[in-house]
Amino acid sequence: MSRDSRGPAGTAQDELAFAQAPLRRLPAQQRSMLRVQRMLDCCADLLDEVGYDNLSTTRIAERAGVAIGSVYQFFPDKKAITQALGLRYLDQFSARVTERLADASFTHWTGAVDTVIDEYIDMHRNVPGFRSLHFGDIVDTRLLNGGAENNRVISVRLRRIIVSVTGIPDDDQLDRAVNVAVEAADAVLKLAFRDDAEGDPDLITEAKRLVSSYLSNYSVRTGGDHPW
Repeated sequence: MSRDSRGPAGTAQDELAFAQAPLRRLPAQQRSMLRVQRMLDCCADLLDEVGYDNLSTTRIAERAGVAIGSVYQFFPDKKAITQALGLRYLDQFSARVTERLADASFTHWTGAVDTVIDEYIDMHRNVPGFRSLHFGDIVDTRLLNGGAENNRVISVRLRRIIVSVTGIPDDDQLDRAVNVAVEAADAVLKLAFRDDAEGDPDLITEAKRLVSSYLSNYSVRTGGDHPW
């Protein structure tokens, strides 16, 4: 299921990302929007090619075919560009997960674990720049939102998706459970990709098993009986 974020289909997601990112100004016209999208696309390609340490606004401008002044019209520095890219990835990941869960048929909401991890793995393998940036920890553990760690931002987003799609009750216990699940999955998936660019399949399986087991136990502890 290789689905790139580029092209007209990504415009709505990029508008959301731009609204949250520290842009000097929002692109007001379609031409400006396309130019900023091209900067993000080129940033993604360069992250895979040279890494964040060797990334620069000059390189991004050259790859995008724009003057360096055009970059600085919208972004103060390369960190701001990667933040916008990380937010694009978060919105894309959320849209993928929402679509998959809405179309899925599970006996219990904890079955969502495989779907969520599968979408993450697919993005890692197929979306330019994602395997290098993910959701931004290589740049800043609070890149997505200066007031919270990246994994916390992800867990809140996933919890809201699960609640909206499944209708299970939203409370502090669910919030804590999803937060722990995200932290656990992140640790094991980082291990899975440490020495294998495609992800060690056995470790990916272990990540799914670990999180599924934890969430199933959480459901039993809280008396949850919420079918899909």
